[in-house]
Amino acid sequence: MVEEGAQRPSRNPSRILVTGGSSGLGAALCRALVARGDQVVSADLNPPAEPVEGVEHLHLDVRSDDDWAAAVAWVEQHWGGLDVLHNNAGVAGGGRIDVAGLDEWQWITEINLFGVVRGTKAFVPMMKAAGSGLIVNTASLAGLVHPAGMGSYNAVKAAVVAFTETMGHELAEHGIRTAVVCPSYFRTPLVENMQGTDTAVGAVIGVLVAEAPLGPDEIAAEILEALDRGEELILPDEAARAAYGLKVGDRATYDQVMRKQAARLNAMG
Repeated sequence: MVEEGAQRPSRNPSRILVTGGSSGLGAALCRALVARGDQVVSADLNPPAEPVEGVEHLHLDVRSDDDWAAAVAWVEQHWGGLDVLHNNAGVAGGGRIDVAGLDEWQWITEINLFGVVRGTKAFVPMMKAAGSGLIVNTASLAGLVHPAGMGSYNAVKAAVVAFTETMGHELAEHGIRTAVVCPSYFRTPLVENMQGTDTAVGAVIGVLVAEAPLGPDEIAAEILEALDRGEELILPDEAARAAYGLKVGDRATYDQVMRKQAARLNAMG
């Protein structure tokens, strides 16, 4: 965090599109970006519950190629280009392998992974033409640390991490950078729309989210500061940094912790 009263480095305003910007982390990002002078459009399936002055709203279903084409057309018409694409839209889900159905896997994959892929494909030509750009993808600590009962969510978030790194290599020569955000649990309305037949997993996640120490505004602030520092893998909270550090630094202990968590989940039925 920047210390109170400290001077931030000067920066030019950016043109930024945030998917899933109507609630939760997306809305917090939009508020923070507008507050520091950026031009922001929130692209979301739903209108914002609390509109933010200075934030435009576009209807966008990340599963729709037509909606993505319309978003590109809007940006071209109103801004003439895009500096930052933040693929933030996502849904919560999960379930043990013998409980969750394949329809649940398909649902979460289409939104959390292919939504990111579609957005990137839509805007990369514009960024290549400009010779610059930044693509930020919201993944999750679940993309790096893989608790039991979350196979589908872990898999798609790990795929987002891998996709982001791949795009960073692929697009570097065109002046386009990438970054991936991997927060731990924070207070978010995302779980209110969580789908899945494994109710035990849903109950555990609901408690973890409700008892999380940080909210979306705090996570958004950490993300923006990390982006200003040029970080590519962003762990915006101490819980995420500690969990990933344990996996990297002490794999045996990490495995023990994960398997104890799996046993507790299985004991719930």
